[in-house]
Amino acid sequence: MAAVEVLLFVLMLVIIVVSLLSNGVVLICFLYNPQIRKQVPCVFTLNLTFCNLLLTVSNMPLTLVGLVNKAQPGSDTFCQLVGFSETFLTTNSMLSMAALSIDRWIAVVFPLRYHSRIRHRDAALVLGYTWIHSMSFSTAAACLSWVGYRPLYASCTLSDVTDNSQTPFVVFTVVFHSLTFLLSFLVLCVTYLKVLKVARFHCRRIDVITMQTLVLLVDIHPSVRERCLEEQKRRRQRATRKISTFIGTFMVCFAPYVITRIVELFPSVPIDHRWGVVSKCLAYSKAACDPFVYSLLRNQYKKTCGDIINRLLKPSSMNSMFRLMPGVVLLSKG
Repeated sequence: MAAVEVLLFVLMLVIIVVSLLSNGVVLICFLYNPQIRKQVPCVFTLNLTFCNLLLTVSNMPLTLVGLVNKAQPGSDTFCQLVGFSETFLTTNSMLSMAALSIDRWIAVVFPLRYHSRIRHRDAALVLGYTWIHSMSFSTAAACLSWVGYRPLYASCTLSDVTDNSQTPFVVFTVVFHSLTFLLSFLVLCVTYLKVLKVARFHCRRIDVITMQTLVLLVDIHPSVRERCLEEQKRRRQRATRKISTFIGTFMVCFAPYVITRIVELFPSVPIDHRWGVVSKCLAYSKAACDPFVYSLLRNQYKKTCGDIINRLLKPSSMNSMFRLMPGVVLLSKG
């Protein structure tokens, strides 16, 4: 293997390990904390977590095998099944992110009417649409024999295996990515930018109240005033940083792969196979980023992880204390 391929192998291995651990922690937090399970967005988060885990254990290792062996892993039927699952899981993941952004938009823009507008039943209906959407495209691709091994990405994915239906395959690919990647990206941009607008409006209101308070408190120490102003600045930056993370990770991870798939439709444009694998790795890396972007960096999940760790460490600390007890008793008797 060349040096670049070794780096890609290591990168893929790191993505698999991080994705397994992080998504596994999200699933454990969901099972441990009943408060997380009561929240409506947990339906989308759980669906996203399962999609990421299934993609990690089913597709990523086979891409790793394809990268090492430079050949199709398994038979044609097996490769078609793997390509079907990748199309379904990736599409479902993108739509789940869009659903989470819509939920956040309603919660921020209509906070008083959120619980009456969004319930578990409504979330289940939206989730049902994501499954129907994902299943329709993946089933159509499988039935039309547009799923197979693609050496450019070293994986089983969408591919015109027969080379007899180039125009229909081009139309299908463009429509598929438009109604999946592009649609999800537009939903993310519209909803999160509206959320950012509301967040900045509330920040300005808080800043006005804070400044009025500082003016009234004429005897306030300069250091306290400086800390208040610094907190205002951090509050404004925090909202922008969160929105940028949601949209930025989506674009950085998925855009190179989708653009490569579109450019690939033009035979006159050469694409290096190493770039194809890199774009595939970036798309896979979203499965490792999602747990941190949508779950693990939130205070509720941090607290749940802390409680789980404390519960795991408590028995061991008690056992060690009991082991020391006989020695303590003997010393006291002596």
